[in-house]
Amino acid sequence: MLESYVTPILMSYVNRYIKNLKPSDLQLSLWGGDVVLSKLELKLDVLEQELKLPFTFLSGHIHELRIHVPWTKLGSEPVVITINTMECILKLKDGAQEDHESCGSSSNRSTTESAKSTVKPRRIQQASPSDPDLPPGYVQSLIRRVVNNVNIVINNLILKYVEDDIVLSVNITSAECYTVDEFWDRAFMDISATDLVLRKVINFSDCTVCLDKRNASGKIEFYQDPLLYKCSFKTRLHFTYDNLNSKMPSVIKIHTLVESLKLSITDQQLPMFIRIMQLGIALYYGEIGSFKDGENEDLVCHTKDILGNISGAEDETGSVLQYPTQYINQEPYMHNQDDEQQQGWFSWAWSLVPAIVSYDGEDGSIGMDDGTTLHQQKFQALKDPIVSVGFYCTKATVTFKLTEMQAESSYYSPQKVKSKEVIRWEQEGTTVEVLMMGEPFFDCQIGFVGCQALCLKGIMGIKDFEENINRSDAEAYFFTCGENLSTKGMTYLTNSLFDYRSPENNGIRAEFILDAAHHKETYTEIAGMQRFGAFYMDYLYTMESTSGKVPGNQQDLSSVKSEDFGNVQEMSTKTLIVGPLNLRLDSSAVHRIMKMVVCALEHEYEPYSKAKS
Repeated sequence: MLESYVTPILMSYVNRYIKNLKPSDLQLSLWGGDVVLSKLELKLDVLEQELKLPFTFLSGHIHELRIHVPWTKLGSEPVVITINTMECILKLKDGAQEDHESCGSSSNRSTTESAKSTVKPRRIQQASPSDPDLPPGYVQSLIRRVVNNVNIVINNLILKYVEDDIVLSVNITSAECYTVDEFWDRAFMDISATDLVLRKVINFSDCTVCLDKRNASGKIEFYQDPLLYKCSFKTRLHFTYDNLNSKMPSVIKIHTLVESLKLSITDQQLPMFIRIMQLGIALYYGEIGSFKDGENEDLVCHTKDILGNISGAEDETGSVLQYPTQYINQEPYMHNQDDEQQQGWFSWAWSLVPAIVSYDGEDGSIGMDDGTTLHQQKFQALKDPIVSVGFYCTKATVTFKLTEMQAESSYYSPQKVKSKEVIRWEQEGTTVEVLMMGEPFFDCQIGFVGCQALCLKGIMGIKDFEENINRSDAEAYFFTCGENLSTKGMTYLTNSLFDYRSPENNGIRAEFILDAAHHKETYTEIAGMQRFGAFYMDYLYTMESTSGKVPGNQQDLSSVKSEDFGNVQEMSTKTLIVGPLNLRLDSSAVHRIMKMVVCALEHEYEPYSKAKS
C-alpha cells in the first residue's frame, strides 16, 4: 500500500522537470524498486519559473537518471536519486522585449504551474483517509521520514554561461546530499519531539571553473588555465523546527567550508572576470535592462521577471495585493507593489530561502481556497525564518599570470598558450556571514585573519629576482596585514557549524541578535579585530515601523497597509576596520600592478547600466 503514497510524490517531481515521460512506464519501474532513464531533456521553461533566475536556459539534458526505492526497508533506508552527467547552458535574458513577454505570459504560466504543483500533494493527502489498512498519521509520518532522508547524488555536473565572447563553465565531478546525525555522520534521521532538528551535508568534489574567450563564430580557439582547478568543499545544513507539525523551519543555517582555494587569472581572463563581477553587482542592484528604454514601467516589469512574480498575480485594477497559492507556499513575507522596482538580486535570493526545504503538505493545500480570509489567516500564521548563510575558507590564493603564444617546432603545428606567474595574493582565515530574517533585518559580516601580496619571478623580460643573488625570497612580499592561523587560531570559524563549540554542535538552540542596538553593542571594532585581525566589515540593515510596533515582527509588518509604508523607517550602518599593515612599493611591485590595470582595461564590453542624469 505504500506505493500508492510514495510513488505519486516521486513521479510528480520527475514528470514536472523532464520532457516526454510516460507516467505508466515510470510507475511500473518504480514499483520494481529501481528505475533507469536515459537521454532526458529538461523542461527549461519550468526550471526558469522555479528557480526565478534572471537567466534563460539555452539547453539542458541529463544523460542518465537512476531512482532506487527500498520498498521493504522504506522506514530505515533512504531513497537514492542518482544523476549521471547533467549539462545546462545559460545566458542572460534579453532586453525589454523579453521582459514584456515574460511579464505578460510568464506570469500566467507561473500561476498555472504553481496551481498544478499544489494540486498534486493535496490529492495525496485527500487519498490517505480512504485507505483502511494504513492510518493517515502513520502515512504522513512515513512520508516525512522518506522525504527527510532522500539521498541525491550527481556525477559530472556541467554548467555553462555564455555572454558576448565570454564562456564561463563550471564542472563538478561529484556532488552528494544526505542526512546526518548530531556528529555530522551519515545516518537515517527524523525529527522527533526531543530533537526538533534536521541536519544535512552536501559534499562537492573536484570543482573546476574555466573562463575562456570565443571568437565570432562561437568557438574557443585557445583554452586558458582554469580559474579554479579541482577544488573540494563541504556544506552543512541545519534546520530547526518549532514543533513536529511545522512545515517550515524557524531557523535555517547553511555554512560552507573550503580548506584550500587556489584561483588563477590570466591577462586575457581578467577583463572577463571583472565583467562577471559587474554582472553580479548589477543583479544585486536590479540594474539589468533598466537603461534600455529608460522607462519606469519597463524597470518594474523587468524586476517582476527577476523576482519570478513572487508576490503573485494582481487583480484587474492592479491596486490590491493578493495572496495566491504560490505566494502562500513560497513567500512568507509581503512585498510592496510600489517598491518592486527597488528590489534587486537580494530579493530574488531571499525568495529562494523557503524553497530550500519542502513546504508542500496538508496545510499547504489551504492556498487552493479562494477566500481571502483563509489566505490572511495562513499568512498571519507564517513567520519569516531566521536564515544564517556562511562561507569559510582556511587558505586562499589568487595568482595573476601573463600569457604568450608559443608555436611548436613544426610549421604546421598549432600554437599553444604559455602562462607565466607574475603576482600573487595570499589570504588566511576568510569568513563571509549573512544573517537575515525577512526584510526587517539583514546583516553581512566579512573578515579575514591575515593576507599578504608577493611578486613572483620574472615579468616582461626582466628577471629582477634571479640576477640579484643577494635578494631573499622574503623581500618578494611587498604587502602584509594581520596574523597567521598558527598564532591566531581558528577564530574565523566561531559559532559556525564547523566549530565544535557552537550551540548547534552541543545540542543547544542558538540565539541570534536581531536588534540594531544590541548588535552594535556586541559587534564592536575590538570584537572584530579579536576575531580576525587583518580586515573586518559589518553591514547592518534594519526596517521597523515608526508607529510603535515591535520591529522584526512578521505580523506587525504584514498588517501595515500599502499606503502606510511611509511610516516604516529604514536604517543601515557600515563598519570597515583594517588592521596594522606593512606596504613597501618598489619597481617590481609597481610594474606588476600597472600591468594588471592595463590588462583589466583591455575590453570593449558595454556597461550593464548607465548612470541616470
